[in-house]
Amino acid sequence: MTQLCIELPEALPAVLHCSADELDRELRLAAAAQWYQYGRISQEWAAAIAGLDRTDFLLALARMGKDSFQVDFEDLDRELARD
Repeated sequence: MTQLCIELPEALPAVLHCSADELDRELRLAAAAQWYQYGRISQEWAAAIAGLDRTDFLLALARMGKDSFQVDFEDLDRELARD
């Protein structure tokens, strides 16, 4: 797995009232959610990046107030036109 090193202020975990491990998980989830929302990655990839299974990733999105499913309205129109 690829590892990245991000330099953050040393006091950040204290400011956010979390441990360094919790901050790591939050950053991974935030990145995965953002990339998923932009349609850059699938739910499967987003869940893997966040270190969650797909169900837990979808629940995390709901807690964050983000949409769980991405809809391409052009694709939806094509699917509906088939009927």
